Parts: sequence; C-alpha cells; structure tokens
Amino acid sequence: MTTTSPIPDASTAASVVGSATPTGSTANAATGLTQNFNTFLTLLTTQLQNQDPLSPLDTNQFTQQLVSFSEVEQQINTNSNLQQLITLQGAGESIAALPLVGQNIEYSSATAPLANGKANFSYTLPSAATGATLTVTDANNAPVFQQNLGATAAGTYAFNWNGQTATGVQLPDGNYTLSIQAAGANNTTVTPTVDSIGAVSAVGVQNGAASFTVGGMSIPMSELVTVNPKLTQTN
Repeated sequence: MTTTSPIPDASTAASVVGSATPTGSTANAATGLTQNFNTFLTLLTTQLQNQDPLSPLDTNQFTQQLVSFSEVEQQINTNSNLQQLITLQGAGESIAALPLVGQNIEYSSATAPLANGKANFSYTLPSAATGATLTVTDANNAPVFQQNLGATAAGTYAFNWNGQTATGVQLPDGNYTLSIQAAGANNTTVTPTVDSIGAVSAVGVQNGAASFTVGGMSIPMSELVTVNPKLTQTN
C-alpha cells in the first residue's frame, strides 16, 4: 500500500516565526516549530513504512525539509538571543543612570509634569520672531494658559510655569504641554523646538529600554538632552 499524504512543508513553521511579535512570542514560535516538526516526522515515517518499493520516496525532498526546519530553528534561537541581549542592555543602561536620580534633566518632549505648582520648560527659536504666542494645554488638549511673547530674538529660553491660569486659578497636578506659535519677518514661519525639565525620581527599564521617571512620567533615555541644564536666557 502506498500512502498519498504529502510531506509537510517547513514554510508552516516559518510562518509561525514570521508572525512572532518582538515582545515575547519566541517561545510560542519554538513550540509551534516543535509541533510541526513532530507532525512532519510522523508523516515521513508513515510514508517510509508504506512506500512502494518500485517507486521509493524521493530522499532529496525530505532532506530539504529537514534542512528548512533546521534553518527555522536557528532563526528562532537567534531571535531569542537578541531579545536577551536587548533586555540586558536596557538593564545595564538603567544601572548606569542611577547617579542621575535626584538630578534635573532636560528631555526632548513638550509635555512636563506639574507638581507642587511648578512645571519647567525650555524652547528654542532658530531665528528671530516678530511675534510669538506661548500656549499651555492640559491632558485633554484644552488650552489653560496663554501668553503673548511679542517680538523675540533667536535663542533658547526657559519658561517656568506656576500652574495657574491667566486669571490666577491654580490647576491640579498633572501633565501639561507647551507649544509656541511664532512668525518671522516677511510672513515667514518660525518653528521652535520645545523641551521639558524635571527632576529624576527613579530609573528603570520599559519595553527593553532604559527610562527615567520624572514627576510620575516615564521618559525614555533616548530623549535625554542634557543633565542639570543651565539656560542663560529666560522669558
């Protein structure tokens, strides 16, 4: 008797690897590969036992399948090792950043935490502005404070907000975002950059990368601009 069951293709296992997410399904991919490989061996053994002696199974076919499974297994192992290296790197960066706890840092985000009536920002005008407006919005993107800066020279400025509206109402602690709208000479547009300043209360690892905790906010280490910033101009 000759069976007609086809030898399973290793592409099934490869698809398991391809669908694996970077955040931890390497184990699932390895399990899927094992299951597919066991099924492959079962069907292969059945075919060998029941093959037609006058028309034996093509050895090249299942040899290629074994090689394919081996390649997929190596890919899974490589992904697992890389994930471990990324995790170790994030932990190492976090440990190296421990001396920054308690220090002020400037980070490339326009959102800063308001705590105890203080939120600190800095902004840079790449060129002189004939007119500029500063706006603070809350977590719902609603404007809570606005100030007309007028004509402003190019440079970097500090903005230390006391958490109050223009009418003197004290707003609750939370995350607030600063934006600057500026115009240059001859109706040109000036595009400022905005950073935030805050004290580091903790360091940790988030999604495999080192991060700072500033006023309850998690700041990726990649957003670090400078430590203990000193701004010579204020506005």
